[in-house]
Amino acid sequence: MTEPAEIFSSVEARTVYHKWEVKYEIKSPDCYKKLVITINGRSPGPTIFAQQGDTVFVELKNSLWTENVAVHWHGIRQLGTPWSDGAEGVTQCPILPGETFIYRFVVDRAGTYLYHGHYGMQRAAGLYGSIIVSLPEGVPEPFSYDYDQNIILNDWYHASTNEQAAGLSAIPFVFVGEPQSLLINGRGKYNCSLSTASGSAAGVCNTTNPECSPYSLTVVPGKTYRLRIGSLTSLSALAFEIEGHDMTVVEADGNYVEPFAIRNLYIYSGETYSVLVKADQDSSRNYWATINVVARNPATPTGLAIFNYNPNHPQKQPPTAPATGPLWNDTASRLAQSLAFRARQGFINKPPVTADRVIVLLNTQNKIDGHFKWSLNNLSLILPQTPYLVALKENLTGAFAQDPPPDGYDVANYDIHSLAENVNATSSNRIYRLRFNSTVDVILQNANSMTVKNSETHPWHLHGHDFWVHGNTAPLHPYGWTALRFRADNPGVWAFHCHVESHFYMGMGVVFEEGIEKVGELPSSIRGCGES
Repeated sequence: MTEPAEIFSSVEARTVYHKWEVKYEIKSPDCYKKLVITINGRSPGPTIFAQQGDTVFVELKNSLWTENVAVHWHGIRQLGTPWSDGAEGVTQCPILPGETFIYRFVVDRAGTYLYHGHYGMQRAAGLYGSIIVSLPEGVPEPFSYDYDQNIILNDWYHASTNEQAAGLSAIPFVFVGEPQSLLINGRGKYNCSLSTASGSAAGVCNTTNPECSPYSLTVVPGKTYRLRIGSLTSLSALAFEIEGHDMTVVEADGNYVEPFAIRNLYIYSGETYSVLVKADQDSSRNYWATINVVARNPATPTGLAIFNYNPNHPQKQPPTAPATGPLWNDTASRLAQSLAFRARQGFINKPPVTADRVIVLLNTQNKIDGHFKWSLNNLSLILPQTPYLVALKENLTGAFAQDPPPDGYDVANYDIHSLAENVNATSSNRIYRLRFNSTVDVILQNANSMTVKNSETHPWHLHGHDFWVHGNTAPLHPYGWTALRFRADNPGVWAFHCHVESHFYMGMGVVFEEGIEKVGELPSSIRGCGES
């Protein structure tokens, strides 16, 4: 069931209007009761449905009472509205408890997108949802299907995000650990016997709670379905599959790709895909749809949903055991999927032939005054109290350090496969200032963490832009590298960071500025903190 939205039409375009209240409620998405951040009582929040060219207008009231909030519109480029990107500390001051804030932006391109909290670690507390942008009426897709369905994936922790953040900032360091459950469209199932064994109060976990019954996707035999699959996990890379069914990938992050068939869809936090699935199996039974953790040694049970063939009962369990997924450490198959992506013929936007600037970023785990951090070129990002967008537009030079961060590191003398001799790094709020309309190459190099023979997977997300992948792959695999090229043609200030929630919280990100002089007058609503 979708959240009602008001739509106001005109000859030129439409405005899609949502009114949201963000607050904590007690929910049981995996049968275990805990405080969850909801939008209008729901987590995941309402799906935003719009058409290419529409203006989306979200009036958001923060009813958390003791916490600030900000919401990022993931994949929306915010052309002409950088102040609506929703990145606290970068493009706006946070929305204070009791305040109402208006996000207004144009969805300039059809595709599958996401939204989520971008203050602290609130995405992991349930503040997330989907954005579906359709083509203008009469414009066909380059592939055919009968029905369109949306699936959003997440991992789920029982500890609050405040507890997790406290552990990440503590000495000794306390990592968030592996999630307790995996959710498909906000539903999972925790083993309540584990809850009893750990001393939780009676009634905290209840497997008969209808809130945690498996999500069921009902299909008509013989029909083809476009499944729009997005992941907003806090930590986990996932493998998604539908028992007995092939999938054909046709869209990635809002871009059409050359179709290719898969059984397992590897999906990393912040990514979206469209796959085509035909309901062509034995219709007398239902099938499992599953998600399993990859890229980390899993300690989390398989996430389950039901691929329900009509007229079987939606909750009728399949007669087979759920798939346990591919080997978690099979990096080769994950890399092979990454390398299979090609822009679809007829929809190719060719990259510039050469770059004007090359920035090489070494991705390392470090310590600062005894605290565990993640760094790039030995700098761990801390966001200033005054948002960069405001500080730059109003020339508040004291709001953050003005000297630029380094464009590279000592490649010849750094061994990415070994523990660093010196793990100390520096906190920094310095930013990269890019010449407007220039072409920029960013080369990300992964390295050993502070654990022997360990290098983690990092899914990288660039606000305000698409990018071309020129080497390796967009998810940064263990000890791997990737080369990204983008054009700095969107006036504003944009975060570029690892989409693992704890990694960004611990400093794994940088900020780019481009064309700040071309940004229009800033709305007063984004001010009110720091020097603004």
